Amino acid sequence: MLSMNVRLTPQQQEFVKRQVEDGRYLSDSEVVREGLRLLQEETEWKAEVRRKISEGMLQARAGKVVGGSKALESVLKGLDA
Repeated sequence: MLSMNVRLTPQQQEFVKRQVEDGRYLSDSEVVREGLRLLQEETEWKAEVRRKISEGMLQARAGKVVGGSKALESVLKGLDA
């Protein structure tokens, strides 16, 4: 396991302290690990959104688009499934 020294601002230190004091986490390390987990999750989500947007743009440029009413119909059918 990697051990690191990280400098936090006084506001960040206070936030971490409050999270532990309020019983949300058992230690400062848990708070930091959760923050990193959420950052990783958000970063991966953004990458996936960018990939899907790029894919959609390529499809649009190739003329592979569906009109609004047909797209809505398809979405609604998917909800019924």
